[in-house]
Amino acid sequence: MTAAAPDTVRVPAARATRRLGFNTRVSFSDEAGPAAGLEDGVRLFAAAEELGYQAGWAYQRHFDHYLSSPLPFFAAVGQRTERITLGSAVLPMRYQDPVLLAEAAGTTDLLVGGRLELALSAGATASWDGVFGAVEVDARTEARRRLRRFLDAVAGEVLHVVDGEGQGAPVGTPVRVTPHSPGLRGRLRQGVTSLGSAEHAARLGLGLITGTVLTDVPAGVSFGEHQARIIATYRRTWAELHDAPVPSVAVAASVLPGTSAALRERYAAYDRQRRTEGMAASRPAGALTPVQTATLPAGTAISPVHHGDPDAVAAAVLADPGVASADELVLFLPPAFDLAANVRLLRDLSTTVAPALGWSPAA
Repeated sequence: MTAAAPDTVRVPAARATRRLGFNTRVSFSDEAGPAAGLEDGVRLFAAAEELGYQAGWAYQRHFDHYLSSPLPFFAAVGQRTERITLGSAVLPMRYQDPVLLAEAAGTTDLLVGGRLELALSAGATASWDGVFGAVEVDARTEARRRLRRFLDAVAGEVLHVVDGEGQGAPVGTPVRVTPHSPGLRGRLRQGVTSLGSAEHAARLGLGLITGTVLTDVPAGVSFGEHQARIIATYRRTWAELHDAPVPSVAVAASVLPGTSAALRERYAAYDRQRRTEGMAASRPAGALTPVQTATLPAGTAISPVHHGDPDAVAAAVLADPGVASADELVLFLPPAFDLAANVRLLRDLSTTVAPALGWSPAA
C-alpha cells in the first residue's frame, strides 16, 4: 500500500467527501468489440447510481480502444439513469469546434435533465494537427481561445450578427447557440494539472477537477502535496476575483480497497504495473502501446495507488494531502478492468473507505 505522506508535508484538515464519483475510459477489446464496451459503460453508470454514487465521469481518447465521443454516450446513459451526474474528464479544447461543441452540450444536457458536467482542458496535449487541422499558434494558446469561445456560446452570448443575405435570417439578427440549456455554464470545470492552470480556471469562473497526472511538480515535493497546493491556489484566486462561494473541488485518485486476499493481490499487481509502465499501464487487448512508458517528462508525476485492506486504505487516503483538500473523490478505474471488476470495486469503495471519509450515498 502507498506509504503515508512524510512528516514534512503539511496535511490539511480532511474535508468530508460530499460527493463520490468514478472515472472510466469506457474501454473495449478487439475480441468483444466497441458495441459491447459501450453497453458495459452504460451499465456501469447505472450500477454506480444504484450504489449511491453522485457522479460518473468518462475520459475521452481519440483513435484507440476507448470512448472518443462522450456526449452521445452520455445521452444514452441519461435514458437509463435518473440521478447520477454525467461528466467528461476531460475534453481537450484544442480539438473541439467550440460552437459545435456548445450545440451538442446544450442538446445533451436537456436530454439528460440538466445532469451534464463537462470538464475541459486548455493544456497542450499530444499533437493531432495532421488530423484536426493545423493552426498558426501553439496548442495551448489555441486551446484557450477555443475555450473562451465555447464559454460564450454555452452562456447564450451573441456569437454573430447577421450581416448579409443568405445567412438564414434578416440582417441585424443576433445569433446564439440553440438549444440553450440555462444552467450548463455553472456546471463546467477545467481539468488542471498545475498552479497556473488552477489560476486560469478560477479567472474564467470554472469549477476544478484534478486528475492522476500533475505537471510542474517541484523536485522533492510529493504528488499529494503539489495537488493540495493547486487546490489552495484555485480557492485563493477564486476568492480574490468572485463574490460567489468557491465551487466544489473534485480529485481523481486510485483508491482500491481489497476486501479479499485475491483482490488485494490483483490491486497490488496493478500498482506494480503502474510503477513500471506509468501511464501506459492497464490497457485493454488491442489498445495502442504508448511510445513512452515509465519515463515521464521532467516535473511530471502520476498519482499513487492506495491499495491494501480497507482500513489501511482509508487511513492512507485521509493522510493524502491532495485528497484531504478536496470536496469530491473520483475513483479512477483501471482501464483494463471489465464490468464485473469495476462494479465490485465501486461497491467495496462505497461500503468501506467512503463512509470513513464522511460520505453518504445519494438517497
